[in-house]
This record gives sequence, structure tokens and C-alpha cells, in this order.
Amino acid sequence: MNTKRSEELFKKSLEKIPGGVNSPVRAFRAVGRNPLFIDHAAGDRITDVDGNEFIDYVCSWGPGILGHAHPQVIRGVKAACDKGLTYGAPTENELILADMICEAMPSVEKVRLVSSGTEAVMSAIRVARGYTGRDYILKFKGNYHGHSDGLLVKAGSAALTTAVPDSSGVPASYTQNTLVALYNDKESVRELMEKYGEQVAAIIVEPVAANMGVVLPEDGFLEYLRKITEEYGALLIFDEVITGFRLGYGGAQEYFGIRPDMTTMGKIVGGGMPMAAYGGRRDIMDMVSPVGPVYQAGTLSGNPIATTAGIETLKILKAHPEYYSQIEEKAEKIAAALKERGRRTGIPVSVNQIGSLLCAFFTDRHVGDYDSATSSDLKAYAEYFGHMLENGVYVAPSQYEAMFVSAAHSDEDIERTCQVILEA
Repeated sequence: MNTKRSEELFKKSLEKIPGGVNSPVRAFRAVGRNPLFIDHAAGDRITDVDGNEFIDYVCSWGPGILGHAHPQVIRGVKAACDKGLTYGAPTENELILADMICEAMPSVEKVRLVSSGTEAVMSAIRVARGYTGRDYILKFKGNYHGHSDGLLVKAGSAALTTAVPDSSGVPASYTQNTLVALYNDKESVRELMEKYGEQVAAIIVEPVAANMGVVLPEDGFLEYLRKITEEYGALLIFDEVITGFRLGYGGAQEYFGIRPDMTTMGKIVGGGMPMAAYGGRRDIMDMVSPVGPVYQAGTLSGNPIATTAGIETLKILKAHPEYYSQIEEKAEKIAAALKERGRRTGIPVSVNQIGSLLCAFFTDRHVGDYDSATSSDLKAYAEYFGHMLENGVYVAPSQYEAMFVSAAHSDEDIERTCQVILEA
């Protein structure tokens, strides 16, 4: 595989951009390679600057549920661009998209549009604190909620009651009100809530953890979070930046039948453009300025180009509910091939899959939490990644990221992917 042009661009990028990339996972460091620079994409294929074409299972880290450059979305965006890129003033599209989100997720009675998942979560946390008058937030080890200071934490030693910054440049004082429990561990939640519950504004959770690979909630775990937040008067926030409109049109909350107090969304809601949202019960969202005392603003929030992309994407998904069962079947085929590969080779592999999300962990343990996820053999994953890439299949350049299947993945490309997996 020729990568000469990508190598040249990466070398030049290192001089002007930290690490040569604008988001760390793009650097390919976790798999011991240099990144490919993409030139264009269509359907389920991406093509790099050297002309190498790949079946894409990164899908821009989730928003490409319809595949790349869907004609209806592209037409809408082009028409919107002709009318101007941004006005810094209200547009009808903002209302249309808000209506669509609220209809899809009944727990969201009001919604505010923003530009990134990090911004959505940061804002939702502020609203939760303003609404409850409490300071503490409880999150889970291995769940990622963006790179805002108060949530970029890892568990402290011992009792998990002290969160310490997971990044240089984050003062310890910024994380002192963040508690860290263990995902899928009810007792760790109970322990923290018994000690701090009256001070906890919200529990925030990825209903399906998709930033330590794909880790499914165990039976009763999400229901327990709903119950204990009600018990202590805290809010339950579902971070559906990845699962929203991907596990189903109504997101994970529809899939699992649980109604959170607040929801954060991203990825698909912008149809591939920078767009995110947070919303929830009417009384909670009425805390947001200019109606209430919780301040949040953004010049490009709900801009006409991103809202157009989001509206067109959601229109297609709403009109074609069969897409969800179809992409789930495709994901199941890939998961089956990964399991068969493990049986044939004797190399330990644990596969988690739900809807159109899946991940192969190179470990002999069932992966149900952060510790089991991090038991994976990273060298084995890097070798697997290299094999897939060399054979025209583009998967996440990190063990701890999801594999995304889209409606654009053809049956032929799914079969080809399974064949490459079994040849590994």
C-alpha cells in the first residue's frame, strides 16, 4: 500500500499542528503507524490522498450512519450554503430540528443546540447544578464526556471518592466536585451516594459505554441509576452523543426504556457537521439563559448549515426505520466473524455488539467494565488493525474505540470485511 503523500503531509503537519493532528486518536500512535490523510469519501468508502480506498467503519466516529456524502444531505447543505453560512440570529431550521429531537426523545421537552459534544455535556452539567443547587457530579470510570476540565478525570486510589485530573493543565480544584464510580457496579454507586448523595446534582452516564471500546450495561444497571437518582433528588443525565439516533431513532433511552432527566446529543444530530444538543424536562431547561439564571451561549450554535445537515439526516432515518434492523444484522455478521476468528486462531478475543456498534477486545475476559476492557492485548489489536488496513478495511486506530456500521455498507462489503477478518 503506497502512503507516500500521506507521509509527506504528516511530516509537514508535525511542524504546524501539535502531534500533526487536530484530535489525538487520529495520530495512529496506538497502533504504531502514521495517519492516513483522507481526500474524499462516498457511501461506505473513504479514499486517501494516495488513492487507497477503504471500507470505512470509523464513519467519522459515529455520525456517518447513512454513510458518506448522502445525496439528500449534500443537496440540502449546498442549498443552505448558497443562502449564507451563519447569521448569528434565529432561523426556522433551529425550531424544525428542535421539534424533531423532542419528538424522537419524549424525555426532552426543551432542547438547546450547541456545536460539540463537549459543549453539550459541559452545559448540561452547569444546568443540573443550577437546578439542584448542588455541586457534586458522579460519573463512571471509562466513560468519556468530552474534554471539559471538571469531567476529564480518572478514579483516585482507594475508595474512588477523589477524582484527580486526567490531563496536565487541569487544576485539582476543578475536579474536586467530581465523583467516580465503576461502570456496571451498583455497589460503587451506592457507596458514593450514601456518603455524598445530598450534595450530588447529577449522575451522568454513557448508557452504552462507547469510549472504552463498546461496553454494554448489565441488566438492571441503568434502571438502578434511575432509581437511586430519584431517591436522592439528583438528576440522571444520559450522554447520548454516540448512542443518540444510532441505537434507534429514540436513542438508548428508547432502546432500554428508561427516561432520563437530561440528555446530551451529538454526532448524528448534526448529520456530519459540527452540531450537538442538550435537553431535558421543561422545568430544568427553563433554568437556561435568557429565561433562567444559568448562562450558556454560542455564536455558531444552531447555525443554518449544521441544522440543515441534521434535519435531512433525521428525515431519512425517520422515514426508514428498517435501516436500524438492517445495520444491526450487518454488525452481527461482523461480530460473528470476529468470534470465529478467535476460535480458529486460538487468539483470545471478546466481542461486544449492540445495534450498529461493536468492538473486538483482544482478551480472554468478558468485557463489562473499565478494568476488563484494559486487560486487552494492545499489540494484538495493532496487528489486527494493520491486517485490516492493508486489506482495504478501515477500523478505529485504537483498541478503545467503537466500530460503526452504516446503512451504506453493502452486503458485498460486509462479506468482504468478514473474509478479511477470517484471514487475519
